[in-house]
Amino acid sequence: MSDPRFLALNSWIARTLGDEAQLALISGDASFRRYYRVRYLSQTFIAMDSPPDLVPVAPFIALANAYHDHGILAPEVKAAELTQGFLLLSDLGDIQLLEVLTPENVEQYYGKALGLLEALQTITSAAGQPLPDYDDAFVLRELTIFIEWLVEHHLKLTLDSQTRQMIDGCFSLLIENVAQQPKVGMHRDYHSRNLMLCDDELAVIDFQDAVIGPITYDAVSLLRDCYVRWPLDVVEALLEQHYNQMRVLGRLGDEVNLSQYRRWFDLMGMQRHLKAAGIFCRLNYRDAKPGYLKDIPLTLSYVCDIGEQYPEFAPFIAWLRREVMPHMTCKKLSQLTSHVEVQR
Repeated sequence: MSDPRFLALNSWIARTLGDEAQLALISGDASFRRYYRVRYLSQTFIAMDSPPDLVPVAPFIALANAYHDHGILAPEVKAAELTQGFLLLSDLGDIQLLEVLTPENVEQYYGKALGLLEALQTITSAAGQPLPDYDDAFVLRELTIFIEWLVEHHLKLTLDSQTRQMIDGCFSLLIENVAQQPKVGMHRDYHSRNLMLCDDELAVIDFQDAVIGPITYDAVSLLRDCYVRWPLDVVEALLEQHYNQMRVLGRLGDEVNLSQYRRWFDLMGMQRHLKAAGIFCRLNYRDAKPGYLKDIPLTLSYVCDIGEQYPEFAPFIAWLRREVMPHMTCKKLSQLTSHVEVQR
């Protein structure tokens, strides 16, 4: 491989471990990072290549240490080269939680994952610095990704002033929903692909974008996963489990009943799924990663199905079903994927 970053990483690994170390590409992810499995004698490690001008590694290091300090299984940083953006990490294996989930075990594993949030939510700072605040401006920036990349860039839609006003009103409700909730430490991408199964214990990865945010965010990310959909009764049972956990821990006051919590949860999921659909388009057009396009139909189906339960979102859901969803079938997206691959 003649890639300059790989050559530099390989050289650093050799200096750090020894010339016998061998690297094999595992994958990239939805960011600019790449991961390699490193074999050295009888040991294995993970090497992260994270271009420092795009994704600095310092937040990852700080949060990895914070997670370990709170008893959460996460990659351990063995060595770091901050200038070049290289990390040598402990190896948590290859088994993503998504790979082992079945209708028979999903409640058991998701119950464990909800339990992990009890400790994770207490992490509100790392390396002595508070985590960023998931405030109104932050939420709006995320929602804007949906408009910019899916509506305008992908669908080439021009929004008239009436439609823009309707969408802005919807976004205001979603932003207000975030502001109403108690704030806790938040992973911000907590789902079955970012949980690894290690000897039946769950480990957490991809946490470097953690913030202080609404209490329902990580739970809805898990239970209404962008990559897999579970039956309503399963999600409802786990939603109630999380609600009761938060009550027992004192993170929800007596004034917050299950109905109020469910509304927070539902609207939080709508915000996340709109953002995710926009990001999946951005990954295709900006980053030449078309593989996420196939996840858009499921992601937007959550928005429509949940939004229809709340009359205040009726105009927005009608617009989605009329102007957006017809273009989001798997067949049309697969055609777009082929086009993108040819263009590259």
